[in-house]
Amino acid sequence: MKRILICNRGEIAIRVAKAVRELGHIAVGFWTDNELEPPHLEYCDEWVHLPGLNNSETYLNMDSILNLIQKNKIDAVHPGYGFLSENTVFAKKLEDMGVIFIGPNSYAIEKMGDKAISKQMAKDAGVPVIPGSTGEIDSAEEAKKIAKEIGYPVLLKAVAGGGGKGMRTCHGEEELEKNFEAVRREALSSFGNPGVLVEKFIVNPHHIEVQILADNKGNIFHCYERECSVQRRHQKIIEEAPSPFIGADNELRQEICSTAVRLAQEVQYNSAGTVEFIMGEDKSFYFLEMNTRIQVEHPITEQITGIDLVANMIKAALGEDMDFNSQDEVYIQGHAIECRICAEDPVTMLPAPGKVSAFDFVFPQGVRFDHCIYNGFEVKPDFDPMIGKLIATGSKREVALRKVRNAIKNLYIDGIKTNIHLHEIIIEEENFVAGSYTTNYISEVSPQTRVEDLILDDSLYKKAIAIELHEMRENI
Repeated sequence: MKRILICNRGEIAIRVAKAVRELGHIAVGFWTDNELEPPHLEYCDEWVHLPGLNNSETYLNMDSILNLIQKNKIDAVHPGYGFLSENTVFAKKLEDMGVIFIGPNSYAIEKMGDKAISKQMAKDAGVPVIPGSTGEIDSAEEAKKIAKEIGYPVLLKAVAGGGGKGMRTCHGEEELEKNFEAVRREALSSFGNPGVLVEKFIVNPHHIEVQILADNKGNIFHCYERECSVQRRHQKIIEEAPSPFIGADNELRQEICSTAVRLAQEVQYNSAGTVEFIMGEDKSFYFLEMNTRIQVEHPITEQITGIDLVANMIKAALGEDMDFNSQDEVYIQGHAIECRICAEDPVTMLPAPGKVSAFDFVFPQGVRFDHCIYNGFEVKPDFDPMIGKLIATGSKREVALRKVRNAIKNLYIDGIKTNIHLHEIIIEEENFVAGSYTTNYISEVSPQTRVEDLILDDSLYKKAIAIELHEMRENI
């Protein structure tokens, strides 16, 4: 029995705590001065106080967390995603302390965390990469020279980090010159590293990622792919598995999955991780980046493979056998779709913090809801606005679509703005229903422009219910 500290909050902390306890270990959770009663503590065996009122004082305060680890005799740490989950220094310090990091080794995190190094390692492993700079570039003039060689449009992006920050598309020299310093400033502000790469921008691309699961015994497996092309500002809104764009092309599916495994072998990977690719209209694909952690969208892979990714990454970190022994035991069963439920304005897609005043749902069979919501739950501006993930699974895509439509219409959250109505529009929209969409979907289809009608209908419905309740009380 190990004492496992969950260095996170919200729905992912709940998800990890469930897996820790299922495996017979002790789940230890944080509470902070900014969140005195966080919902994940209900699922933990023990609570420890992480003092502080903001992220830099709490979840990003490495020294404070390391002190708590020593003081509370912690055996292992699960970082979830975000915060310190891909921090090489944190992983290395835990290794030096003899505390198990439930994630990959610090070498893999370091190499895959730098886009220039990861790109070179991908090349060394024979993984196709997007044409562009071989490393960090120092000036707009150098960027213009490379752009001229590979052709416009090009993408300027930060060497470090992820989540869509530090990225600008440039269609000509003037735009490139204007954006170069802006990307450097954003990269420095967000990741502490102003380094910039320039790459060929793939027209009408698909964002395809492959789930990797590896142990400490040299075994590396893939759990097939996910399609994550419905995005805003390079951040995902809806994901599904398997990819409708790859569809029945199992030869392509095997090619991209085996390519991901090849990269994981090159970096000596030993945990759950995701290799992300960009795929063009002609189905050629290129390495984008590797996320050395569990992904937000991991549930859809769990739903179509039956493999508990979180439990298996814990078992792998502890040196135990995983729940399967060969790649042949991993196969696709059905289809799954995930809608990220966020506290944000459904039209502008900007965060909208506030307090939940009402919360209810009635879901059909085959629906999973990973969330941290309750009546009175306060969504604070300090944290990511995602508050839940609605996952529908069916024997085929049409069934999963039917279930997710039913579920999203019967998810009720009041008191804050959410993107529920945006999801309602997207999952009924003809291009999405046909599985014919790219990462340009939001800008080209603009489903957010149709949300106002649903908001008006919802408002009128609520008013009608309020009037009816008032009349009932008057008659009692």
